[in-house]
Amino acid sequence: MSVYVGNLSYEVTQEDLSAVFAEYGSVKRVQLPTDRETGRVRGFGFVEMDTEAEEDLAIDALDGAEWMGRTLRVNKAKPRENRTSFSGGGNRRNGNYSARY
Repeated sequence: MSVYVGNLSYEVTQEDLSAVFAEYGSVKRVQLPTDRETGRVRGFGFVEMDTEAEEDLAIDALDGAEWMGRTLRVNKAKPRENRTSFSGGGNRRNGNYSARY
């Protein structure tokens, strides 16, 4: 299981987030998704800890806490949904989407 951390500063690093969560237990992994075009952190991340008890402790302590000028949203991460390809809504022509006639 992992923990979702939202409303992060765009300047946050994996090391920053790991250090904060390390206060509540052993951090196994930190993921900070980045924008494909800009390479900038997208403002949320995921932290995986050794035990669910450590994750619960971190969630209780950090949800609603202010950090790096932001109020954090911290909760259990939901399983990732399967994504399907585009369906309906238009034909792809010359790299653009257009309505069906």
